[in-house]
Amino acid sequence: MPGTETDHSPTPRPDRPLPGAGRTAVVTGASSGIGAATAVRLAAEGFDVVVGARRIDRLTELAASIGGRALSLDLTDPSSVTAFADALDRVDVLVNNAGGAFDANRVEHADLESWARTYEVNVLGTVRLTKALLPALRASGGGDVVFVSSTAALVSYEGGGSYTAAKHGVHTLAETLRLELNGEPVRVLEIAPGMVRTEEFSLNRLGSAGEADAVYRGVREPLLADDVADCIAWAVTRPHHVNIDLMIVRPLAQATQYKVARDS
Repeated sequence: MPGTETDHSPTPRPDRPLPGAGRTAVVTGASSGIGAATAVRLAAEGFDVVVGARRIDRLTELAASIGGRALSLDLTDPSSVTAFADALDRVDVLVNNAGGAFDANRVEHADLESWARTYEVNVLGTVRLTKALLPALRASGGGDVVFVSSTAALVSYEGGGSYTAAKHGVHTLAETLRLELNGEPVRVLEIAPGMVRTEEFSLNRLGSAGEADAVYRGVREPLLADDVADCIAWAVTRPHHVNIDLMIVRPLAQATQYKVARDS
């Protein structure tokens, strides 16, 4: 019937403003990958987007392309986190995306400096910024804290000790914060992606382009950063009484961490 079609277009209509209109979203780790894609998608949804990361040159270019704002942010530096928080007038959505994996060693060959770095970036840095921005999220009257974890937050596998331990920490951080904020106007959401092909993640972890490419070899259509950004945008634009506690998203080819269909 005419007039019954669902409109999924981001184009504003007089009777239906964009869902992010009048709201400010902060995205960390936005200089590449999932963070950059999320910033682009949230801007398309009408959010005023503030992007944070250490590589300010990349951030500035991204912010200019989406009409957003770029601020330098090093989550491992408490003074950088404080300066970042002080520069924000309003925060409605915080997307805790910054993180990473830096080795694939078995526990018997553990590099403790790599373990410390992994925990510092993924867990302690996330705690620092969440703590700093909670007052603004409360003041918004309808805030969202999004944790981008991983399927590695829910399972363990050989060679993944430092990363899975850190992402398990992010997962329990999200669960704990949701309990502690129960009854307050702040949602706590977690997006746990599986195999996502980005320009840097596997390269940073494995150290060579050849090894990084081998992770995805033969996998038909691994997830891309845009796929995860789509999930994040969908979650934060639900009516505010709807809380997406945990969304696990994998490519069709990946049934579990251990079972991935590969073309011969």
